[in-house]
Amino acid sequence: MTADTRPFAPFEWMLALRYLRAKRAESFISVISMISLVGIALGVATLIIVMAVMNGFRHELFSRILGLQGHAVVQGIEGSLPNFDRVAMRVRAVPGVIRVAPIVDGQVIASSGGSTTGVLVRGLRRADLKSLTTVSKTLSEGALEHYDSEDSLIIGSRLAQRLRIVPGMKVTLMMPRGDVTPFGMTPRIKTYTVAGTFNIGMSEYDQTFVFMPLAEAQLFFNMGETVNGLETMVADPDKIDDMAVSIARAAGPYARVVTWKDMNSTFFGAIQTERNVMFLILTLIILVAALNIVSGLYMLVKDKSSDIAILRTMGATRGAIMRVFLIAGVSIGVIGTFLGFVIGVLFCENIESIRQFLSSLTGTTLFNPEIYFLSRMPAEMDPAEVIAVVLMSLTLTFLATLYPSWRAARLDPVEALRYE
Repeated sequence: MTADTRPFAPFEWMLALRYLRAKRAESFISVISMISLVGIALGVATLIIVMAVMNGFRHELFSRILGLQGHAVVQGIEGSLPNFDRVAMRVRAVPGVIRVAPIVDGQVIASSGGSTTGVLVRGLRRADLKSLTTVSKTLSEGALEHYDSEDSLIIGSRLAQRLRIVPGMKVTLMMPRGDVTPFGMTPRIKTYTVAGTFNIGMSEYDQTFVFMPLAEAQLFFNMGETVNGLETMVADPDKIDDMAVSIARAAGPYARVVTWKDMNSTFFGAIQTERNVMFLILTLIILVAALNIVSGLYMLVKDKSSDIAILRTMGATRGAIMRVFLIAGVSIGVIGTFLGFVIGVLFCENIESIRQFLSSLTGTTLFNPEIYFLSRMPAEMDPAEVIAVVLMSLTLTFLATLYPSWRAARLDPVEALRYE
């Protein structure tokens, strides 16, 4: 076989590219090819962007929820957990455990300046709050320094806005089930000073959480020398099921372990299901664009039937004819996939700036934090997923070109030239 007739020879590329540059009489075929290219580019870009946003959404929620609630909670079988410092010491000794903090939780009503709302109070020691980096790195200036006093609180920034208070002002907490008196149950009411605020960027927590010194929380909620549980964090949250056995063994027979999967299984399961469904739905965009390549190439084969017959009579093999149209179709897929990849990556890298621009342009709030919990739109590209999207697009476009190319190669020169 000579160099001129080898597979994918220069003349095959020349013919394929010439067929893609349709003349005026064949402009309709060129339009179909352009629509296919744009469709593939938009499909690939959309799939990359949506998967990146859903990955970012899951990662941000995962880090904030687990960063605030812990990876596991050691609770007492009968409710409160006595001798918690000794239990905490044994749990800390478990390999893989990186943080253990006793906590007291309770729901109360907070009021200030005529505004009232329900909040979740969490009692934490100062050192434990400082080690909770999800919160401590967002604290307002001087919050930790004033946190140890018995009448101090640290509240979420959105809660401070709702109650119209700033650090140094007073807030009143009321627990409906308070003290027992001869006249029945009376609410427990106490006024505290706001030592500072935190802003983790998740509205659900920023507007409901209040941190209180542990000793004061034990008094306020009548916990005595007990706590609600031990907030436990491990090095690898995904292996919490395996570690829960060791943690429970260290905690003793009168304690039980509740993992983050137990507490949030439905929520994270729903996110994963939605992510998989979106991937399948958006793949259809690429599939539709690939089918456009089939129709465009099929029309091109019909239009170029006489050219194919002449090439065959001049000695072109069926393989050469098939490769010509294969190159034409795959070129559309490759260019479209590359453009989609570039658009998707650039969009993900600048997604927050694009969101703010569109919000200012339309005068509306896109990605409202009150609805989506997060204060900014996240996007985290997974290289493996991006490669999978690109390979899937290239595979679909390649498969789409096979049938029209095969039909072109099977064309009978005699039949094609009979009526010319």
